[in-house]
Amino acid sequence: MEQVNTIGRRKASVARVYVKKGSGNFKINGKDYKDYFPMSHIQFKVVDPLLTVEAVQDYDINVNVQGGGFKGQAEAIRLGLSRALSKINEDYRKPLKVKKYLVRDARVVERKKFGKPKARKSFQFSKR
Repeated sequence: MEQVNTIGRRKASVARVYVKKGSGNFKINGKDYKDYFPMSHIQFKVVDPLLTVEAVQDYDINVNVQGGGFKGQAEAIRLGLSRALSKINEDYRKPLKVKKYLVRDARVVERKKFGKPKARKSFQFSKR
C-alpha cells in the first residue's frame, strides 16, 4: 500500500491528510498531535476514527491543516482521516458511517448584514 491522501473541511478549516502503513506516528503541521492540540477532548476527537476501527498503531499519519480555530481544525482532520481509512479498507466504512464521521458538516458562520451590528442582531427599537 502506498500513501493515501484525502481532504477534510469544517467551517474555515481545511485539512490534507496523508496516511501510509507504519508504526502509529501522528503529526499535525510537523508537530505531534498531543503537542498541537494540548486539550484531551480535542485529542480524542482527532484520534477517534482510529479507535473506532481499532487501527491506532497500524498507520503513520501526516496532516497539513490551516484556517479556522482548533475545534474546526480537529473536526476537519477527523473527516479527512475517516475518508482515508475508508479508502484504505472498505470494511472500515460501516463503523465510521455509523458514528457519522464520513459526513461533511456544512454549517458556517452567517455573514453580517448591512444596517445591523451582527448577522441577525438589531439595534434597540425605540417607539418614541
